Amino acid sequence: MEAINRFLESTGFAFIAQDPLCLVMIAVSCLLLYLAIVKKFEPLLLLPIAFGMLLTNLPGAGMYHAEYFANGVINWAELGTGHGGLLDYLYLGVKLGIYPCLIFVGVGAGTDFAPLIANPKTLLLGAAAQLGIFITFVGARLLGFSGAEAGSIGIIGGADGPTALYTTAKLAAHLLGPIAVAAYSYMALVPVIQPPIMKALTTKEERRIKMKQLRPVSKTEKILFPIIVTIFVSLMVPSAAPLVGCLMLGNLMRETGVVERLNKTVQNELMNIVTIFLGISVGATATAENFLNFQTLAILAMGVVAFGFGTAGGVLLAKVMNVFSKEKVNPLIGSAGVSAVPMAARVSQVVGQKEDPSNFLLMHAMGPNVAGVIGSAVAAGVLLSLFG
Repeated sequence: MEAINRFLESTGFAFIAQDPLCLVMIAVSCLLLYLAIVKKFEPLLLLPIAFGMLLTNLPGAGMYHAEYFANGVINWAELGTGHGGLLDYLYLGVKLGIYPCLIFVGVGAGTDFAPLIANPKTLLLGAAAQLGIFITFVGARLLGFSGAEAGSIGIIGGADGPTALYTTAKLAAHLLGPIAVAAYSYMALVPVIQPPIMKALTTKEERRIKMKQLRPVSKTEKILFPIIVTIFVSLMVPSAAPLVGCLMLGNLMRETGVVERLNKTVQNELMNIVTIFLGISVGATATAENFLNFQTLAILAMGVVAFGFGTAGGVLLAKVMNVFSKEKVNPLIGSAGVSAVPMAARVSQVVGQKEDPSNFLLMHAMGPNVAGVIGSAVAAGVLLSLFG
């Protein structure tokens, strides 16, 4: 009987009484799995995040120990003795900033910067769309969040999941779970969030503006671009060098054409493997203590604000540019600066074609769209310099 009692006491059912909130977190993880599988909300990352959340909240499993990473310090002594769980070791890739940078290599390999090179002024639209990051930062500070926490919340407005995770892991790792859920959920909702804002800030005539065809971009320009951007951005904001450098490395692999095998690997096998590890690791941080509180609700609310102001920033700058420019810019492409590639650019195309079916804005919108990827990385570097 003593052996039977010991077995019963070691089961997860016995641990539920000690932490009943784990049942709530299991229910939340199942809800997120439903959104990923049935509603297809960014399933490539939301599904592993949700399953990682499920694993970390299974009572008694001991797969993740938040105390090993308390106060931003890794407890190497405990991990070195083999006392850590599976998710503890996988989480090191997030905590050390490895997974987001590797994903950026794959993102760069799959990104065509030609629309941005052909129309450099769209870089300004990508920069303006980062407005949501800094406005949300100010709002978070007013709500009582620390500078590091506010920076992590604000970066949601960049609409760039890896950048948000990289910044949060460095500045406020305890907020990683709710910020990841907010960032990827709202990225999936870009087609819902953006159109009302775009229409409210533009007239019918502005939405019908047609832009002339982009000039051809030479291979030499495409090869020089990632090298020049890496040098310039890294000198200007050294903290952004890991993200921008990895992004441009992937793009250089794409454009040179001399490492096609590596290019295919980073776009496919590497991206897929790292996405699995990243999602599970991020989900592991979503324990009841970190997730079921006022902060999570505030983060979810401010995430919408960040996306909204980011969208508005790009649209409004495009309108200002039209005042001083002979060649008019359709303000709808400014909304693509939030860097949810290529979803935000497609939204610009869809909204524009509803006004004029003969108007094709997709390639023009890709300029600010890819500029937004660079812009969000630079914004992350600024926040890391200030609060890291």
